[in-house]
Amino acid sequence: MDRTAAFTLERPRLVGLATRILGDHGEAEDIAQQAWIRLHGTSDEPDNPAAWLTTVTVRLCLDRLKARVPVPEQEVEPAIAPAADPVDDVVLADTVAAALHVVLDRLSPRERVAFVLHDTFGFEFPMIAELLDTSPAAARQLASRARAKVAQPAAEDRLADHAVVDAFLAAARGGELTRLLELLAPDVVVLGDEPAVALGTPERIEGRAEVAAFFDGAAASALPVFVGDRPGAAWFDRGTPRVAFDFAVREGRVTRIEFRAEPGILATLRRRRGAHER
Repeated sequence: MDRTAAFTLERPRLVGLATRILGDHGEAEDIAQQAWIRLHGTSDEPDNPAAWLTTVTVRLCLDRLKARVPVPEQEVEPAIAPAADPVDDVVLADTVAAALHVVLDRLSPRERVAFVLHDTFGFEFPMIAELLDTSPAAARQLASRARAKVAQPAAEDRLADHAVVDAFLAAARGGELTRLLELLAPDVVVLGDEPAVALGTPERIEGRAEVAAFFDGAAASALPVFVGDRPGAAWFDRGTPRVAFDFAVREGRVTRIEFRAEPGILATLRRRRGAHER
């Protein structure tokens, strides 16, 4: 297989890997392109192009992370703690997904790479150690330290309710299904009151996948409002609110969305500044 074919085959995986590490799809696309340039420019013929491209991609991501935030010297090599219980290596996908966007930026670059490679992509620690130029035990500690920060984020690291609502609306408008899933609680429910249902909203939707699918690519005309004292949104027609989106948020996730079109509710709505207006 020639180099172009090898890169074309691996490109989606490389972009996905870089996106999870960097948290930015655009940057991930750029990293994948840089990996291709390096593959195209090397005079050596890699025995395993997939592994070669993975190594280059991870190291380019690490460089990009280090360029964002300086890393204190004491974080270069973590202290080695006693071997942990094997159960500590298991992180529920839901926990990772929900916390990733909230706390990933507070991890050091090396913690971030070790955590994403191991907990998301299942890389073994010897491979991670080689990529980070450290020992397998140190790589394990980096991932463990990152996992602890993700599993038990500080209260101040959790998104405020208004930020969750705005992030949800932005993901809905942009058709970012993965982000929608991250922002929804597993048992999320959507309800519509009688006037809202009469206007065409659903009466009830249950479950994260179903709710995300409904909102994927939707809410383009929803504007940020306060529903009572809660951050929400509303659909306006010629300046008049027609349906309010009343959100309930718990621990950084949307647990309930109510479509409300009762005149008494609509009359109390107050406009608020959304994320795009700040």
